[in-house]
Amino acid sequence: MPPYIKPKAPAVINSRYITLKRVQVTRSTPFYSLGLSGILIHKIQLSMILSMKITNCTKQDFDQILTEFKEFWDSDRTLALHHPTLINEFGNSAFVIRDGNRVIAYLFGFLSQTSSVGYVQLLSVRLGYRKQGLARHLYDHFTSFALAQGCTKLKAITSPVNSLSIAFHKSIGMMPTGEDNIDGIPVIKDYSGPGKDRVVFIKDISQITK
Repeated sequence: MPPYIKPKAPAVINSRYITLKRVQVTRSTPFYSLGLSGILIHKIQLSMILSMKITNCTKQDFDQILTEFKEFWDSDRTLALHHPTLINEFGNSAFVIRDGNRVIAYLFGFLSQTSSVGYVQLLSVRLGYRKQGLARHLYDHFTSFALAQGCTKLKAITSPVNSLSIAFHKSIGMMPTGEDNIDGIPVIKDYSGPGKDRVVFIKDISQITK
């Protein structure tokens, strides 16, 4: 009688992404750690992410984001930053990804009027849709948009205590500027006002092919 062989964990399909039990495959997961089946799943997931349509944010999308704010943010600290100007005056650089009629991720940005810089003001992914590459997908789209408008750099800022945001921006090649604070985090002192230091990220996109 042949020895019992425990079956491999089955793939689980959840509308927009594929995982292995206890192992989620993300866009940054190295191929060599996945095995052949993992590579296949990784490619399927990337294909699904890249096929998700990115469109400009509508007033209905904006209202939905504000109404369901806690699905995107763990506090209301960024609520005041969601100004309607971002879609009324800068609507061509405000982007969303939807699952049906439901906004699942968004990026609000605009182009600098003083330099060739594309600035990302807000970026968030709804609970239940995170760690699937949606934020990176939006950033890639905004990069293409900024390049088409003649930008040579991207810029974003975050708080020195926002470790998740800092890690994410570093992972996509955004470099923090300024001098290290007491915690060793590069910041520009008083960037947002007296005592309000900020991590200011810059990325050179001038060598990226349009």
